[in-house]
Amino acid sequence: MEIVWPATALYLGPAAVLAYRKWGRPQSPRWLDRHGNPPRRSRHAPTIIQTYHCATHCTLGVIIATPITYGVGLEIFGSAVWPEVVGDYVGAVAIGVAFRYSAEAHTGGRRAWAAMRKFFRADLLTVSVFELALLGWLALMHFLVFHETLRPSSPVFWLIIQVGLIIGFFAAWPPTSLLIRRGVKTELLGAPQ
Repeated sequence: MEIVWPATALYLGPAAVLAYRKWGRPQSPRWLDRHGNPPRRSRHAPTIIQTYHCATHCTLGVIIATPITYGVGLEIFGSAVWPEVVGDYVGAVAIGVAFRYSAEAHTGGRRAWAAMRKFFRADLLTVSVFELALLGWLALMHFLVFHETLRPSSPVFWLIIQVGLIIGFFAAWPPTSLLIRRGVKTELLGAPQ
């Protein structure tokens, strides 16, 4: 979660800081040592925190994959948008598996397989919905609004990405809620944030 809160602040700004102060900080060992038990969280807090977690995969995926895609100059059908779509999705999945891998207790090859199994079971749906919303927004902006390829060197490009990340967050909320209700996503809910 040390990566999740700053990554969330990249696209939600002050709202992420407020959420951290309300739900994240009271879960930290330092806060617990000073104040004892954390305050009671709202019923929406687990869903929001889990959505932040999966959204971090997508946020880091777009931040890493987009400059690489444009830097290499990849194009499909004469456009850099399609390699960006593929790169962002693959980047989000790879980062999600890496998050799971870093938290896995197994060793060796069993650790990698366990991480992939847990990611595909608990995170793939949320990441896919988030990416579909984000990449749909980017395609809409590219083909209907700008009619030209914006580059990562443009501040407008990153503003569009930021808006897409917010749209993706709200799109990923319902599947996250569904997975929590079904007991699939539970590992972060009782752990310190």
